[in-house]
Formats: sequence, C-alpha cells, structure tokens
Amino acid sequence: MASSPDRSSVIGADDDAVRVLSRPPDGTEVGTMPLSTERGSTADSHTPCSERVDENLVNRVRARLVSEGSDLTAHAIAVAVREESGAPLGDGEVLRTIRRLHREFLGAGPLESLLRRSDVTDVLVSGPDEVWVDRGAGLERAGVSFTNEEEVRRLAQRLALAAGRRLDDAQPWVDGWLPESTAGTTVRLHAVLAPVAADGTCVSLRVLRPAVHDLASLWRLSAFDSDTWSLLRSIVAARPAFLVTGSTGSGKTTLLGALLGEVPDTERIVCVEEARELNPVHPHVVRLVARTPNIEGSGQIRMSELVRQALRMRPDRIVVGEARGAEIRELLDCLNTGHEGGAGTVHANSPAEVPARLEALGAHGGMGRRALHSQLAAAIRVVLHMRRTARRGRHLAGVGVLHRAGSEARVRPAWEVESGWGPGRRQLLDMLAAGAERTEC
Repeated sequence: MASSPDRSSVIGADDDAVRVLSRPPDGTEVGTMPLSTERGSTADSHTPCSERVDENLVNRVRARLVSEGSDLTAHAIAVAVREESGAPLGDGEVLRTIRRLHREFLGAGPLESLLRRSDVTDVLVSGPDEVWVDRGAGLERAGVSFTNEEEVRRLAQRLALAAGRRLDDAQPWVDGWLPESTAGTTVRLHAVLAPVAADGTCVSLRVLRPAVHDLASLWRLSAFDSDTWSLLRSIVAARPAFLVTGSTGSGKTTLLGALLGEVPDTERIVCVEEARELNPVHPHVVRLVARTPNIEGSGQIRMSELVRQALRMRPDRIVVGEARGAEIRELLDCLNTGHEGGAGTVHANSPAEVPARLEALGAHGGMGRRALHSQLAAAIRVVLHMRRTARRGRHLAGVGVLHRAGSEARVRPAWEVESGWGPGRRQLLDMLAAGAERTEC
C-alpha cells in the first residue's frame, strides 16, 4: 500500500524531477528546464484540468506507482514517467506531465491553490462544475472545475489515502485529517462516493490554521469593544475554568488562542487537540495532538487518553481544543481536582444549549445525566459565546455563568452584545473579584 504523500513536495519545487524526466533510458543528459520557467506559472496558480498530456502515459505511471507502493515523492514520479515513456521527452511535454502528476499525487489537484489562500476556511465539491469556498462571508463559487466525475472520485480516493484511510465502493465515505502542510495548516477531509452521494462524489475540506491572534488584534477586527477586552483579561487573570462556544467557523479557537496568550509567563499550559490549531503567544505551551487510525485500523490515539497524559505533565492549565466526545469526562474530572483556569471549546449554537450539548458528549464517556450536571456545575464557571453574522463577522456575542437549578446545571447570561449586562452580572463580578484575591495571595 502506498504511504502518505509528502505534502512538503509541492508543485514547482523539484528541478531534479525534470532532469530525471529529460534523461533517456541510456542515462545521457538531453537538457533540463526548471519547473518555474514555464510562462505564466506559479506554485500557487491553478493549471486547467484539460491541460494536454499523454493520458495513456499518465495512466501507466499511476498504475506503476500504486502497484510499487513507493513514497510518492517528486523524484519517484519523475523516474516512473521516464521509465514508462521509453523515450526522451521534450521540455514542454516534461513540464505538462510532471505538473499533471504533481497535482494528482502530491497536492489537492485543482483545489490546491484554494487551500493555500489565507482567507479560505472551507472548500466544498459537489460535482465537477460545483466547487465552492467559504472565505468568512458565506459560500461562493470558486471558479475551479474538474473534467468529469471520475476525476473528482480519483482525487477523493487519493486524499483518503494521504489521510491513511480507505475510500472505495465497500467503504464509500471517509472522515480524516490530511498531513500538515508546509504553511502549518491542517485540513480535515470528508468525502462520500457515488452512488451513496446521489449526484456524484462529494468532497468537503475544512482548513484549520494556527490561531495566532491576540486580544489586541481581535479588538482591532471589532470582535469586541474595549470594555469587553478588559473583561476578558479579568477572566483569564481570575483563573475560572471556561468554555468558548459557538457554531462552526464562528472563531472559537481563535478567541481561545488569544485568551491563552494572556496567561502569565510563569504558568505551564498543556493543550490537547484533535488537530493542531492553537498557537498562543506564550513561552511555555505543550501540545498533544490526537492521531486517527491508519488504513489497517491501528495506531489510533484518542483525545481522552491524551487528557489523562496531560494530567501527569505538571500543568497549570489544561486546555482541550475542542471537546467532541468521551474526552469531556476526563476534562471535567481534571477541572474538579484543582486545575484552575482550564479551558476548551464546544460546538453549541447558544450558551443555554451548553449543558445539553455536554450531556450528549458525556454519554459517549459513560457519564450519566446526573453525574454530568454535577461535575459541570462544579468545574466550569464561565461560557464565552462566539457568533458569525454577515453584518458583524466573527464576534463575541455573550458571556454566561454556570449555576445550579436543582439537580441541573444551567447557563445564566451575564452580558450580551445586543443588550449589555444581564442577570448573571453580579455572579460574574463576584467570581472575578474572588479570583483576583486568590492570585494576589
């Protein structure tokens, strides 16, 4: 089975590949041309799928590389092209063939340039002519297309292989993570093959970039006003455990990373994530990243296990990038055993939904409803809710505080962007005052 492609070997990066391609079988040199000299080409530009190449040669090279199971490097592709061609290739044909194969084997094909754009968060393919992107203001057509359904299917299967997963008629859907790119981004892959996807193969790529904003830069982006900025700094300083909530793409991880940048330099932060996103500006951060199973189904490392490992690493604050399942049990356990100031993110559409959302996640870890609510009320003190709208973009929509209502934990609004202070104001301010006193002692 072919191993995962090296994402650092991108289009236009290997002159040696052209040298190998341009060399006839007897080993004599017939001339070289760097990949970057083709007029109008750049490493990030999109080359049309209809670019003319010898399709028979491409098919032979593809079959050879898959059967050999060798590393999919630019050099390996170049050698396979030379040996399968059986004759010297002209410079123009060399460049067209190598670029076509680079796109197919070492990048995301015609989607590669979209994934490299700093403002793109999602790339969605629902058909050869249906490619969409989200740049923060909703979906828009990408101006990129595939030749046919087979090309979409082939790309989906190759990306699945790069993620160490299987995608075929027997397993027609996949969910996994692509190898980290040279730009430090991570891409989450989801794909469904036809006929399960009735209109053709669907590919969904979620681009996760390290959250490098601080509170000052978020303020400049109008994510909150100056008074709320001061409130957020007070929350970090007082060390209550808090959750950042919101829907997909609302800016949860970005805000969490900015808040962690406010943690004093004398404290040690241990972050547990499904994929590396958090990148706080802080001198002492340890990152533990989960691992999905390989194509044989082994080698998985779950976030719940990493939370247990984090407890043994002398953390001052434990952070879970996003709680999606059973790890919520370990997180609540550790926050109830003296680890103040811990944090995490949870997908929720409003602060009031947080207890029900955590109840569902706790069920994955075998937690009963009563136990979950009891632990939640004792562990989590503050909820910061993010929202994305067409008018305001990503912004802090509200701050809530946890309180008990009988046997249940509920979130009481303390501040909302539309209405200002709410009924939880006094509870929040008393909590922050008590926390400030503890840190001064």
